Amino acid sequence: MSSTLEAKGAGLSKGRLGVAGIVFFVVAASAPMAGMTGVVPVAAVLGNGAAVPGAYVFVGIILLLFSVGFTAMSHKVTNAGAFFAYVGKGLGLNMGVAASFVSVLAYMAVQFCIYGFFAAMMSFTFAGMGVDLPWFVWFVVGWVFVTLLSLFSVDVGAKFLGVLTSLEVLSMLITGIAILANGGPEGWNFEASFAPTNVFAGGFAGTAGIALAFAFASFIGFESTAIYGEEAKDPKKTVRRATYWAVGIIAGLFAIVSFAMMTGMGSSSVIDQILERSDGLADPAAVLFSLAAEYVGPWMATLMQVLIITSLFAGLLAFQNAGARYFFAMSRGGTLPAKLATTNRRGAPSGGVWTMSIAGFIVVGLFAVFALDPILNLFYWLSAVAVLAITLVEILVSIAVIAYFAKNEGANVWQGKIAPALAAIGMALAMYLIVARFNLLAGTAAEGVDPTLPESAFALSPLGWFLVTLPAIFFVIGLIVGVVNKKENATLTQDMMS
Repeated sequence: MSSTLEAKGAGLSKGRLGVAGIVFFVVAASAPMAGMTGVVPVAAVLGNGAAVPGAYVFVGIILLLFSVGFTAMSHKVTNAGAFFAYVGKGLGLNMGVAASFVSVLAYMAVQFCIYGFFAAMMSFTFAGMGVDLPWFVWFVVGWVFVTLLSLFSVDVGAKFLGVLTSLEVLSMLITGIAILANGGPEGWNFEASFAPTNVFAGGFAGTAGIALAFAFASFIGFESTAIYGEEAKDPKKTVRRATYWAVGIIAGLFAIVSFAMMTGMGSSSVIDQILERSDGLADPAAVLFSLAAEYVGPWMATLMQVLIITSLFAGLLAFQNAGARYFFAMSRGGTLPAKLATTNRRGAPSGGVWTMSIAGFIVVGLFAVFALDPILNLFYWLSAVAVLAITLVEILVSIAVIAYFAKNEGANVWQGKIAPALAAIGMALAMYLIVARFNLLAGTAAEGVDPTLPESAFALSPLGWFLVTLPAIFFVIGLIVGVVNKKENATLTQDMMS
């Protein structure tokens, strides 16, 4: 790093994370317990039924294709602002700055929406124990602990997440194995869950598109491996290995456990079983909990009710760390005020941490002031925005990889052209599905429209269209900042070249 950059005091702690540490951050960000309880039942009923596991496999393959070019680029750039550095390297500084603004929107949105889900779950859980407090109080409790933990050295957070994530994954695997060992009422039915004719039944504009949109949403955060490159041991190798491990673990976990859920209920009666167990999808988490109680024991269901809260907290900490490092990298490069690039004596990006925390307190506080629901409004609105934003940046990264390796050495045809091109096509499909089903994902359907029907695609309320356009708005703002802020281009160029 140049002396100019070092003079700002912008130094993350080096060599703190290995492959396992980065994987813990990434898997925690995907919040698999929350996804398994909240997404899988809804995707099955409104989407392709027992073929939901196949949707996760399909999405996992697309993200593995993305990872080929993504990790090839990680050998050329080691930067805490991974996406904006990659796009800047391949498509130019202005596009890189634009991508950075969209990335920050994505990580802030997902961080804030998880706060809503976490606070609501804490309020509901403790109300059952006789401690009835408003959800905003529980948000403040979580906010304090997340802020404090993210100010410690990055390896402290990794160890903490390692414990929470291991318990979460282990509980789901035990339940899944128990169900598969039993065979359920109908035995294993691979055709129902993985045959392409079933996975894509209903078409991309119909039920298959709904399931795939939910599946894409479940993977958000996997790309954050490269964000920790500056703090990794041997980043050129560590980031690549961590990325493949993270995608494999997330895809495998969702596919195996969701297949076990389908097996436990019987493939031919999945939808009826889900509706019965979840009280008509009013409580989708009850599906996995009831299966755990049935095939493992009531104690597992009780444990999972606790682990879903720790899963959300782990996700909060993971995205707080990721977002803070984006602010750090953007500030170090001159895109944002230099003060945000400060680090504390533990090597944590304190300027970015406080920026994330203060912004989160303000945004979540506004939802509370206007009496908006922490799940129906805060969680659904912002989670849909986050998925759309990160998908847009992933398309830009794929194009940037092709552009960069067309002019530079360091990747073969597969890594630099074919895989990123296929990934760009897959991500473009994902964006189409997310926009088409945004009314269902965000709960922003036009008046009088049932978003669960295939023909309701793109039928959005004015609020829905505003939320859909937010990533594009941030992209344009970033592009303008990149063009206008020319005096910082030399610093930004030097940062990206490091």
